[in-house]
Amino acid sequence: MKKKLPKVGEFGLIEKLKKFQRSSTRIVRGIGDDAAVLELDRRRYQLFTTDMLVEDVHFLGGVDPAALGHKAMAVNISDIAAMGGRPTFAVVSIGVPSGLSSRYIEAVYRGMRVCADRFGASIVGGDTVSADKLVINVALLGEVEKGRLVLRSGARPGDRIFVTGPLGGSLAFGRHLRFAPRLREARFLVERFRPSAMIDISDGLAGDLGHILRASGLSAWLDEERIPRRRGVTLEAALRDGEDFELLFTLSSLKAKKLLECKSVAKDFNFIDIGEIVAGHPGTRAGGLFLRDRCGIRRAVEMKGYTHF
Repeated sequence: MKKKLPKVGEFGLIEKLKKFQRSSTRIVRGIGDDAAVLELDRRRYQLFTTDMLVEDVHFLGGVDPAALGHKAMAVNISDIAAMGGRPTFAVVSIGVPSGLSSRYIEAVYRGMRVCADRFGASIVGGDTVSADKLVINVALLGEVEKGRLVLRSGARPGDRIFVTGPLGGSLAFGRHLRFAPRLREARFLVERFRPSAMIDISDGLAGDLGHILRASGLSAWLDEERIPRRRGVTLEAALRDGEDFELLFTLSSLKAKKLLECKSVAKDFNFIDIGEIVAGHPGTRAGGLFLRDRCGIRRAVEMKGYTHF
């Protein structure tokens, strides 16, 4: 019996679609990271990412159009940041319901343009089409120096796990429409500390840390008390809500110590140490995720977060 999409799930479908990726000598990293990585020149890699926003999945109808445009561009810039790069050029495709005014669509584009300008990107083209619901897709190019590229697969046992801000409740409180991509934080990190692995938190802390653990073939534990949460947010919501778009990254213990002692970090950034990467525990498969409470007792948690299916 053929599985239906909800049973396969978003990431199960991605795994099935990997077989359609064509090989090329320019591909450094294809499906499986925040952005594809392509050869550009002797010093740089080209980054290429895309994200689609669909009405009633990623936002509700009637939402502020400028905020919606901001989010459409910002989620892609966040992907480029997670690879250690800088955004450059974007094309935008949009499906427009017949009842929506041109003024609303112009305001969406204005929100995208303001966000792109703020982070050094340019909108250079796109497409429009009629649709039953509002759909916005941005494809974004970026660049990263070859020595500063960060993938999901580089974590090592003993690495400390960090996030760049509080988690949970982003959809409930509307922050998912107003967040600032952590591009400045990412560039500071790759220029000064070179993280071993990095990802942006779009699907929730548990789900996105799970991507790093599976890619690296490792396990991890998190201190419950250290996981930063927005006011009124439960631990479960901080682990699984998604749409936070904070950076999640790992550093060797020595680099982590230096990061936390750096005066400019304390003044300008919010890097929070929440746990440790470890080898697979006896009797568990590699990629296990565990929480440690204030008494030191650990319990396994599922590496799942927000789902778009």
